[in-house]
Amino acid sequence: MTEPAIRFDDGAAYEAFMGKWSQLVGDTFLDWLALPVGLRWIDVGCGNGAFTERLVQRCAVADVLGIDPSDAQLAFATRRLAADRSVRFELGDAMALPCADGTFDAAVMALVIFFVPDPAKAVAEMARVVRPGGSVSAYAWDMLGAGFPFAAMHEEMTALGSPPLGPPSIDAARLDTMQALWRGAGLVQIETREISVQRTFADFDSFWEIARSGPRILPKVAGLSRDKVELLKERLRARLVPDAAGRITYRALANAVKGHAPER
Repeated sequence: MTEPAIRFDDGAAYEAFMGKWSQLVGDTFLDWLALPVGLRWIDVGCGNGAFTERLVQRCAVADVLGIDPSDAQLAFATRRLAADRSVRFELGDAMALPCADGTFDAAVMALVIFFVPDPAKAVAEMARVVRPGGSVSAYAWDMLGAGFPFAAMHEEMTALGSPPLGPPSIDAARLDTMQALWRGAGLVQIETREISVQRTFADFDSFWEIARSGPRILPKVAGLSRDKVELLKERLRARLVPDAAGRITYRALANAVKGHAPER
């Protein structure tokens, strides 16, 4: 039986669950890219515009096109950046970008590559739509290295016999796989790095409500008995030790890659 697809169709829920995490990584990632201002960007898999907003705030862009397969996410992103005329959003597929060759100076994919059924095709598409010498980059959670922001939740659910859904291309977030994908797309000057971030939640209940809201987790938690839900919370409490004020601080790890289209 084919595993159900993971869909992100609620921009507000995504903001609390993952948007804030994406921006935490995105700040360090953009510093690392160190690209000049005034560029034309494409944000592939832009979702609710969390990273797109960071691009606009920090990079003095000439323009940005956000592409995503979810109408609902794009509606949220459009509202989020309605006041900025340099940004536009369009429904589209990462593996078949609706853009001409060489349209952009930079293509980026934030927390998306492991959700793409054919990552090599998506990277090739990003390489196609940037100009010669243009930047192609991405970051993604180190899923196989327990770097996901809610890895503890996943591990305890798995221990209880109810593992969350997995992304279809989980291996694509590995640093060595990223390097291979970028080389395979003909990109040059390839570099990779790890980015460690942390987020603090007001208390355990705040962590729990946000962690359980993810589209990979919510249906699985809903299917647990009340006793199992309480056991899951008990096991998580034992792992997530609060500070003196009751706050929970959680660390996550992302892998990042950057390269350039060859000059002609």
